[in-house]
Amino acid sequence: MHTPLNLPVRILAVLLLTGCALSTTAAPTAAQPTTTAPATPPKLDVVWVPTPPEVIAVMLEAAKVGPNDLVYDLGCGEGEILIAAAKRGARGVGIDLDPERIKNAKINAEKAGVADRITFIEQDLFKTDIKPATVVTLYLLPELNQRLMPTLMRDLKPGTPVVSHDFDMGDWKPEQSHEVQVRRTHRVYLWRIPAR
Repeated sequence: MHTPLNLPVRILAVLLLTGCALSTTAAPTAAQPTTTAPATPPKLDVVWVPTPPEVIAVMLEAAKVGPNDLVYDLGCGEGEILIAAAKRGARGVGIDLDPERIKNAKINAEKAGVADRITFIEQDLFKTDIKPATVVTLYLLPELNQRLMPTLMRDLKPGTPVVSHDFDMGDWKPEQSHEVQVRRTHRVYLWRIPAR
């Protein structure tokens, strides 16, 4: 024969079941992280490929880099061009979007004993104030060089040398072009900002 539960037992059962249901939905779980996700790495326009020392020497010689120069390297990678320029007495500013490259560039400049002559900045080169530059060096792709050309023309003083490893500026014909053989044929282009 079926005997009904008395009222206090029923209330207790309902409260216990409700409490269990509430505790599973209301309590925080260990699976829910409270930390923020790591920042996404910047989207890079080019991959870093170091410029061989022999090519750097031709670039700096073409621009006649010396102790009175402030060389801006746009897309500076790990700083090899600016380190070579600093060894010639110049000062330098390296711009790169990749934090790893900037970190390594600072280490390399320190090891070379020229860290006091070079500033490395993690920044978009298209948003960089290049007006103080007396020389600009590049190792970018042709389309990036061409995108940069209006800024170079607008912001640099007439006569400022612009030197590029391997890639030209489209219709802007270089003043000089040099071939350098290092495991393959490299090309160095030199332009000077024209008078306005």
